[in-house]
Amino acid sequence: MGHYLVTGTAGFIASNVAELLLAGGHSVVGVDNMNDAYDVRLKHWRLERLQRLDGFTFHDLDICDRAGLRSRVFGDETYDGIINLAARAGVRQSVKDPHIYADTNLDGTLNLLEACREHGIAKFVLASTSSLYGEQTEMPYTEDMRTDAPLSPYAATKKAAEAMCYTYHYLYGIDVTVFRYFTVYGPAGRPDMSLFRFTKWISEGRPVTVFGDGRQSRDFTYVKDIARGTVRGLQNVGYEVINLGSDTPVVLMDAIRMIEDALGKQADFDFQPRHAADVLATWANISKARTVLQWQPEMTFEDGVRRTVEWYLRNETWARELRTE
Repeated sequence: MGHYLVTGTAGFIASNVAELLLAGGHSVVGVDNMNDAYDVRLKHWRLERLQRLDGFTFHDLDICDRAGLRSRVFGDETYDGIINLAARAGVRQSVKDPHIYADTNLDGTLNLLEACREHGIAKFVLASTSSLYGEQTEMPYTEDMRTDAPLSPYAATKKAAEAMCYTYHYLYGIDVTVFRYFTVYGPAGRPDMSLFRFTKWISEGRPVTVFGDGRQSRDFTYVKDIARGTVRGLQNVGYEVINLGSDTPVVLMDAIRMIEDALGKQADFDFQPRHAADVLATWANISKARTVLQWQPEMTFEDGVRRTVEWYLRNETWARELRTE
């Protein structure tokens, strides 16, 4: 069994990845600085679930803290691989505060790559984003498309992190898998993401804010499918950039209608102008994931929405208090 470092462990994707690794008999060291980029109460909920599992150790630590990483995480530990899921995420927020995105997404990644070099850690997995594809007109997106015209600081910092990963692969032979995730959703998802917000607002009878006309589409991907793909990325690939998506885009208004059906309530809409950093559509070509990782999504969007809404209703007594900004 392996011993892995998973960063951002209290986050949405990372908590599911850590849980899957632990269920497979591996041991996991988790790192998270528990920042307030979104409501920290949800991070604590996820972390408490992980801390009940055997084989899990946690450090409250920022990946930008090089000295802390050296003394607390890499001092006496040896790892079979690092899965770097710690990130500042979100397109609109990155426009407001680009510096913190550069700190975490680039400098933090560099710190971990340096640790791989210093400690002989042969495997590195990076979480990247479909936002790199920008406003391309040709879809579905393939990994060899241009990604040199990012529309947000978030996408730009992830592009830089991908490039740094290649440099360390080239110079030091580190085996690297870079995943470009497409709109991840599911139970206990980020409260600033659209499906959580729509579920909460419709459940409470509040107006549902939609940026644009609602006809934009997203390649929504269920979190447990993403976790399975991420764990498969621990195999040796050399250096590969791989899309993880559903390959089935959903129009935003159709997604809202499914949430309405699951809740048995109708939405009252508040349409606002589309943000300049938002793209009109995303759609993943996942041929490489099928070929290289033998991975494909298993959850249908309808079932995923139902499970997401069921989680919210089970936890509504405290989840309704979560900030969605």
